[in-house]
Amino acid sequence: MKIYTRTGDGGETSLFGGTRVSKSDPRVDAYGEVDELNAFLGFALAALSSRPDSARYADIADALLQIQRDLFALGARLADPSEKMAARVTKAALHDADVERLEQLIDRLEADLPALAHFILAGGIEAGAALHLARAVCRRAERRMVTLQPPLDEILMRYVNRLSDLLFVMARSVNHRAGASETKW
Repeated sequence: MKIYTRTGDGGETSLFGGTRVSKSDPRVDAYGEVDELNAFLGFALAALSSRPDSARYADIADALLQIQRDLFALGARLADPSEKMAARVTKAALHDADVERLEQLIDRLEADLPALAHFILAGGIEAGAALHLARAVCRRAERRMVTLQPPLDEILMRYVNRLSDLLFVMARSVNHRAGASETKW
């Protein structure tokens, strides 16, 4: 299989099922944002794994890998406006349990963090800064997703909303574990 097909040279792409749309279509824009988010999570993972103390972040790295898989499922759902794939491709599904998994991780990570009594500036160690950036991209993806018609399945919106919260807490957690102080606004 070749990486290039030449079918997009005219500014169009195919959604699942073969429907051709402009590359500026809101649905393509939304799954492009999810793809960008996934790339930033890969960057955060690379930053964590390159640290000499990478073992202290293993739980976060494992969670990020699962989230990357979830984001592929989300992207597949976004590329499937008629929901032809959703019923038959189980790995392209997101469920209430996936949102609950994110919430449980938020609660677990927050338990080890100092209480947040002020706004903080994004930054910290490289992985922390990458997670802050991923959070901002996640929020942008969410803003794109809410514009889609017909409206998306509620679980997709809840997942992305919770994910942005988790990415903020993950950024704080890796910075805290590294001893990086938070800069108050």
